[in-house]
Amino acid sequence: MVKSEIIKKSPLRTLEKSLHGGLKPGEIGVLASKKGVGKTACLVHIALDKLFQGKSVIHVSYASRVDYIINWYEDIFKGIAKKQKIEPSLEVHNEIIKNRVIMNFNQQATRTEQVLKSIEAMIKHGDFAAHIVIVDGFDFSKSSLEDFGRFKDFAQKAGVEIWFSASLKERKPLFDEKGYPAVLVNLMEKIDVLLTLKYKDRFVRLNVVKNREYPTSGEPTLCLDPATFLIA
Repeated sequence: MVKSEIIKKSPLRTLEKSLHGGLKPGEIGVLASKKGVGKTACLVHIALDKLFQGKSVIHVSYASRVDYIINWYEDIFKGIAKKQKIEPSLEVHNEIIKNRVIMNFNQQATRTEQVLKSIEAMIKHGDFAAHIVIVDGFDFSKSSLEDFGRFKDFAQKAGVEIWFSASLKERKPLFDEKGYPAVLVNLMEKIDVLLTLKYKDRFVRLNVVKNREYPTSGEPTLCLDPATFLIA
C-alpha cells in the first residue's frame, strides 16, 4: 500500500506525461545544469521511483563516494515519505534497496569500455536484471561522440534506459540557439531526452529541451524545492 501510494502521487507521473511515457529501454536521457542546482538529487528521485515500482537500478558515480550517494538515497526516501504524509516503512526501504547497486569509477583512470563491461557483468553474471542505469558526475567535456556512443549502443543492446547528469561549466555561450548546452551540442544525436535545471522565482525549474522528435514548449515541467531538492 505504501509503495503504490508513493508511485501514484509522485510528480514524476507529470514528467512521464510530458515525455510521452517517459524514457524507454534503449534510450538516453540527460539532466543538465550548473553545479549545485540539484542534478544528483533529481536522478536519485528518478531512481527511487523505479525502485518503488519493483524495478532494478544500477547507479554509477564518477564524482562521489559510495557513502555520499547512499546518503542521498536515504534523505530523498525520507523526504518523499514525509511529503506524501506516509510513514517511512523499514520494510519498504529494505525491499527496494536490495534492487539497487552503486558503482564508483574514476573517469580519468577507467575507460568507458571497462565501465560498461562491469555493468554488463553485474547484469549477466551477477543475476541483476537492471531496468535503469544512472550515470552521475560524468565529465562530458572529456567525452567524444564515439565514446558517448558506446553508452547508447549498450543501452540498446542491454534494453535499459540510461540517465546522465551533465554539469555545465562557466563558458560563453552556455547554450546554443536551440537551447542545447554547448558542452552537449556534438553529442545530441545520441541523446533522446534532454532536461535542464535552472533557478527561477525561488524554485529550481525543470524544463524539457529535447524530447526525441516531439516539439517542446520550453515551459517548466516540474519544480524542485531548493531546500530539500525534492521534485514538486
